[in-house]
Amino acid sequence: MRPIRVLIAKPGLDGHDRGAKVVAQALRDAGMEVIYTGLRQTPEQIVNAALQEDVQVIGLSILSGAHLELFPPVVQLLREKGASDILVIGGGIIPEEDIPLLEQAGIARIFGPGTPTGDIVAFIRERLGAGEGGTN
Repeated sequence: MRPIRVLIAKPGLDGHDRGAKVVAQALRDAGMEVIYTGLRQTPEQIVNAALQEDVQVIGLSILSGAHLELFPPVVQLLREKGASDILVIGGGIIPEEDIPLLEQAGIARIFGPGTPTGDIVAFIRERLGAGEGGTN
């Protein structure tokens, strides 16, 4: 069984990545393969990395307030490249009123500060129909 592959990315100019690194480590601890792209990625760089790495999930993390400008283009680029089956989730400092807009744009779930990492692991596994370590 192949492990779930997840790309964790920090789009835009946001320079704070502690939360993204905590989530990345929790996903690794749960048996997933995690690729972390680092800071200041464009939507194009994120999508290209996701395709190159053959991931099933993209996790976007943002604290800068540019989520409405940076998250939807990732989903749109995935659609344009025929990869709309990649699950896209987001996290960071995102106002409650913006969450429905992001979900309408194709972000599967937003995880705010303080979300237990086990909730993120469970959501990914549930959406991908995966057991403990990988995909079915």
